Amino acid sequence: MPSNKFWTAAAIAASLFVISAPAHAAQSRTWVSGVGDDANPCSRTSPCRTFAGAMGKTVANGTINCLDPAGYGTVTITQSMTIDCHEILGSVLVPEGVTGIVINIDPKDTLRTVRLRNLDISGAGVGSEGISILAAAAVIVEDLEITGLVKNGISDARAESGTLLVVKNTTVANNAGVAIQIGATQPDNVVLDNVQAIKNSFGVAIAKGNSVTINRSVFAGNSKSGIQADSGAQMTLDSSVVSNNVTGVSTSGTVALANTDITYNGTGVSGVTSSFGTNRIFGNTSAGTAPTAVGAPAPALGQQ
Repeated sequence: MPSNKFWTAAAIAASLFVISAPAHAAQSRTWVSGVGDDANPCSRTSPCRTFAGAMGKTVANGTINCLDPAGYGTVTITQSMTIDCHEILGSVLVPEGVTGIVINIDPKDTLRTVRLRNLDISGAGVGSEGISILAAAAVIVEDLEITGLVKNGISDARAESGTLLVVKNTTVANNAGVAIQIGATQPDNVVLDNVQAIKNSFGVAIAKGNSVTINRSVFAGNSKSGIQADSGAQMTLDSSVVSNNVTGVSTSGTVALANTDITYNGTGVSGVTSSFGTNRIFGNTSAGTAPTAVGAPAPALGQQ
């Protein structure tokens, strides 16, 4: 029969194992709540309090969900992840001089993809930037409101080629800087669908080498330009409204216009653009540079 010394040694070994074991294993889906605690395992029944607290307990390619409407704090995302607060609005109140969400994915990450859904990012007139994208293969932003920043709403400053940014069903308004700045230094493919960029300095600003497709969007009341494209940038603007900006469309890049209203700006169009003949440019203090027609006239049937 084992001696008392044996049982004592066994008990000590067991206690050491418990102490050294991780408190909470990372999960593929975690939860945050306004009444949660970051010391919790971030499960549905024992949620965390902040996005930053939950991120450390979520595996790569996992999802953070919100249980109730609350402010969940700023966060730096370093792995593929979804933050999804759909039907339950999650808020990020950005402190002075701070960025709300920084995306900086490790190159060793397999998918290098981030998805943000149904968030309210508010700078309250003091926060620096809403979303800063430093490194990632793909970023998908859906159903966001980004307001009150002293710099940009969304800033894409990636230095890797072949990247993707999708912004859908999102309002970026009342920011001192650019609503959506596409400043990637290598080719970046961007899709803006149903975006409202209102009362910023620029609605969207596109740097050299980037390609942007815009559909069903509004760029209004911006203090400089609704849309600005640098030399070497490419943009297609379809089924959108550019109105009440100092300059509607300002470009030295390659810009194609279709089914779009450019109205009531100080200058409608500054720079060379191409038109498919389905736009309405009127009510501007100065119409600016008339777009160049694309292709030869075609009958209504069989339009090219």
